[in-house]
Amino acid sequence: MKKFNAQELSVFARYYGFHYDEINPYALVKDLLIEMERGLEGKSSSLPMIPSYISPVTRIPSGKTVLALDAGGTNLRSSLIYFNENGEAVAQGTNKIPMPGTNGQLSASDFFDKIADAALPLLKDSKIEGIGFTFSYPMEITSDSDGILLAFSKEVDAPDVIGKAIGKGLREALAAKGFKYNGQIVLLNDTVATLLSGLASISPDGEASRTRNDFGAEGGYAAGFILGTGFNTAYPETSIPKIKFNSSSSPQIVVCETGSFNIRSRGRLDIEYDNTTKNPGSYFLEKATAGAYLGPLTLHILKQAIKDKVIYFKRSDELLVMPHLETKTLNEFTRCPLTAQGPLGSLFTPNESDALAAVQYITSIITERAALFSAAALAATVKRIKSNYEPYSPVRIAVEGTTYLAYKGMRRSLESYLHQMLFKDMPRPYVIAPVEQASLYGAAVAALGSLRVQSKK
Repeated sequence: MKKFNAQELSVFARYYGFHYDEINPYALVKDLLIEMERGLEGKSSSLPMIPSYISPVTRIPSGKTVLALDAGGTNLRSSLIYFNENGEAVAQGTNKIPMPGTNGQLSASDFFDKIADAALPLLKDSKIEGIGFTFSYPMEITSDSDGILLAFSKEVDAPDVIGKAIGKGLREALAAKGFKYNGQIVLLNDTVATLLSGLASISPDGEASRTRNDFGAEGGYAAGFILGTGFNTAYPETSIPKIKFNSSSSPQIVVCETGSFNIRSRGRLDIEYDNTTKNPGSYFLEKATAGAYLGPLTLHILKQAIKDKVIYFKRSDELLVMPHLETKTLNEFTRCPLTAQGPLGSLFTPNESDALAAVQYITSIITERAALFSAAALAATVKRIKSNYEPYSPVRIAVEGTTYLAYKGMRRSLESYLHQMLFKDMPRPYVIAPVEQASLYGAAVAALGSLRVQSKK
């Protein structure tokens, strides 16, 4: 029986290049800021820094109903959103189906057909002011509010959709079903939607609910942060040289596509795992941090640990042939390892606690590194914000995603790293808070059309 040896396991992690203590967090933030600047200038960069043409304004007209769609990494949601007299969003008829392309490859026509099927029942029975479509994948936003898909991540398999306009594809699919829709369809990234929801729901003084404001302070800017199936950040930018946009008084939201950041410190096992994914050679940061990848990446690393004999238990061979490990399943194991349940926990007998501890230890190292990477990307995003916020009006970081909220150890470590990174040189006030239904509500706000800004080409 092999005894638990933390030092040996740490050496294994450093040898294969995935130990968090080999990373300089402050150098990582600087690298991210350099890539952000290059992306804004239109130079070669792993961060495309995509303009949204949406301004972070919170005034919402009341008495309006819109259709909100949310294409996430796992599900496609649809809902009618009504704004009451207080500007509060009320969801009606919300429905959810698996994200098209996650259960087998789809053609472009089949992909849009499934989205139209989700939207049609709500459109037929209601008068709407517009459609807001949160599409959680990299897009080039066009002047008519449509979005041209640049790439799929999160293991969506619909390659023919890449390069197509999403709003146009939906409009044509609706027409093919006999429903002609001539209104506006506004495409936005889920990170933009999260940011808009944060401005509306997080108080200027940083409270996660609206509080009394005797001074009338509008508050600092907000940033949007997604750490769920995928990974991304967004923030308001005053200068985007590549589209000749420059406005200190009315910035527009930029989608960083932070998950695509080219991490210098990738180890051998990261590279090997990357080659097994549907989009090898891209989304390096996302593959080290997000829910679509943490489970499979951890499985790949654990298999190497067994091959190197730093972990051993009687049923090791069964783990070696395990085809897949979902992040949700891994999280359930790490939260309750002593119950010996699930695909992973059931492999261990009661007298194999040393092996159980070794698996938990390796998993913790991977999680800690993911938290460090995530915090660095978020710190760079906050530092990029050019604002004159006061200490009583922090940057409001609105967060959505189950990996942040539920994955064991992630939130605590991420927030600890973030505080160190943002307060190293000077106090940089911020508040980080989850927002509910962000993708749907943010899409609804954008659908009203009052938040659009124009490129100054």
